[in-house]
Amino acid sequence: MRAARVSSLDGPSAVEVVDLPDPTGDTGVVIEVAAAGVCFPDVLLTRGQYQVTPELPFVPGSEVAGRVRSAPVGSGWGVGDRVAAFPFLGGFAELVETDPAMVFPLPEAVTYESGAALPMNYLTCHFALRERGRLAPGETVLVHGAAGGIGTAAVQLAAAWGARVVAVVSSPDKAEVARDAGAHEVVLADGFREAVGELTGGRGVDVVVDPVGGDRFTDSLRALAPGGRHLVIGFTSGSIPEVRVNRLLLNNVSVVGVGWGAWWSGRGGPGPAYLRRQWDDLLPLLESGAVDPVVGEVRDLDDVVAALAAVDERRATGKILLTP
Repeated sequence: MRAARVSSLDGPSAVEVVDLPDPTGDTGVVIEVAAAGVCFPDVLLTRGQYQVTPELPFVPGSEVAGRVRSAPVGSGWGVGDRVAAFPFLGGFAELVETDPAMVFPLPEAVTYESGAALPMNYLTCHFALRERGRLAPGETVLVHGAAGGIGTAAVQLAAAWGARVVAVVSSPDKAEVARDAGAHEVVLADGFREAVGELTGGRGVDVVVDPVGGDRFTDSLRALAPGGRHLVIGFTSGSIPEVRVNRLLLNNVSVVGVGWGAWWSGRGGPGPAYLRRQWDDLLPLLESGAVDPVVGEVRDLDDVVAALAAVDERRATGKILLTP
């Protein structure tokens, strides 16, 4: 099979497409990959900067959709099943083998491209908004990086669950992407705090979804309403901010860590079965069309370096996909 392999931790430019042996299927579900999602952790993995450092060489790619080629007896999956999956590694290839618990049913109405755009971003945002943010209908949610993969997922889910969504984008050309995802209002990152004050009559927002970090952090805290929750998902800006805890005390606000992978896979966590429960909660939204991932680019596997670079340089809008 053809696959994109990381042989040195020199960043996206060092990734190369090579021929590798097909997976054996001895213990896992083998999926013929129709589409694979590209996400920010894939970029970090190419530099050895992610919290997990696989042994070299390895094939990145944690989100795929396609058909089952083979499955262990008793796994619950059969040849030809349409599925999405979260293999964590190995997705940037024509075939991938993964734990049956990390495979999810893909409704007939959902394309493979949409299916591959779901696992990392939508399950992360489901965890962020449901489990960590305790989002309630009628609340107001501010989403940073709202034209990116995590951002568009957060916008769609928050809107589907009855929230008012204010999207923050870095440039005017990204505003339409956020609106198409379901944002009720869109503001530019430059001056977003003042814009939020005007939109909310000075009250502020109930929840901030923040995959960006950096110098937006303090103004995000100031933009929270009393009792508000700031959800820390990542640091695509490259800068990890610090918090003056007196701000939390004075305004009764919370800074909440969102470590989706650490939650279900860590010591004492619910295990991989948690992912299927999340997926089943999303299925009605997928089937109704309330959740429909924003796909920015679909590239051939040979364009893997360009796809990773677009994510790395924050030029991506919506989800970037590879089609092995």
